[in-house]
Amino acid sequence: MTAPTSSHRWLFWVVGLLGLTADLGSKYGIFGYLYNEGRGGTSPMIGQLFFLDVKYYSDKKYDGTGIGFQLRTISGKHVPFVNHGALFGMGGQDDQGRDHNHWFAIVSIAAAIFVAGWSLRADARRDRFLMVVLGLIFAGTLGNLYDRVVFRGVRDFLHFHWEGVIDWPVFNIADVCLVTGASLLALEAFFRPQASSEPTPVAATSPQA
Repeated sequence: MTAPTSSHRWLFWVVGLLGLTADLGSKYGIFGYLYNEGRGGTSPMIGQLFFLDVKYYSDKKYDGTGIGFQLRTISGKHVPFVNHGALFGMGGQDDQGRDHNHWFAIVSIAAAIFVAGWSLRADARRDRFLMVVLGLIFAGTLGNLYDRVVFRGVRDFLHFHWEGVIDWPVFNIADVCLVTGASLLALEAFFRPQASSEPTPVAATSPQA
């Protein structure tokens, strides 16, 4: 009798919860740290290359009504600048200036359901590496989905900037989880050896005398 193969799905939940906690905690923490009475601010982290960059609408405050008001004002009552698009602001607005946050929220819900469902597959549960990768993608998806629902856009604060050389779009920990998870998934698919599809030859047996 073959012993049952162990499941590593617990890694999916551990990585997912840790990533989600790191994302939401850093968003609230950094936006509160650089609140500056609603003016926002920038704090250098690595010389003149890597910054914490937070922006608020100085003339806009949440009015204290609506579902989620307490969640929106943990870092301050002023309305933060948010990204209505996908990673790095792509697809944030169309030619008429309408944002697509609600569409990206729907895509995020579908992606979260798909990833969670994938983690339930028997072959996936046995793959320790895949469980970690799916956990990262799950964390990033939920982190930005939370912002899309609560803030109607994603809070970004990490900024690579080198004067005259590079000005990378502002991003967050959820984006890091998504990009890292997707990149590792692509690398695994590219470098993992493919199982041979050729049938295993059967040894010939000599007839009995």
